[in-house]
Amino acid sequence: MAISKLFLVAMLLISLLVVDLVEADNQVVNTDATDSSYTANLDCGAACEARCRLASRQKMCNRACGTCCARCNCVPPGTSGNQELCPCYYTMTTHGGRRKCP
Repeated sequence: MAISKLFLVAMLLISLLVVDLVEADNQVVNTDATDSSYTANLDCGAACEARCRLASRQKMCNRACGTCCARCNCVPPGTSGNQELCPCYYTMTTHGGRRKCP
């Protein structure tokens, strides 16, 4: 009789552990979804304004940056460089083969 009670208690503890692990996994999945929705709400205008603030031709820079941001949903930080942080932005080229994004 004592063995069956011990077995029931052990099974109860194992089932609680499994439920806790499943809930923790669901929270991780929901966190990942929140992160991707954050990038979906990128303000391209503000990001490109910051990116192009030191450009000599700001209107052209903002137009190109806005196009790249709309397609890639990403703008590298800073006023130049850092393209490796946004691969889509970095690899986009013009018809002439030059990099499109500032």
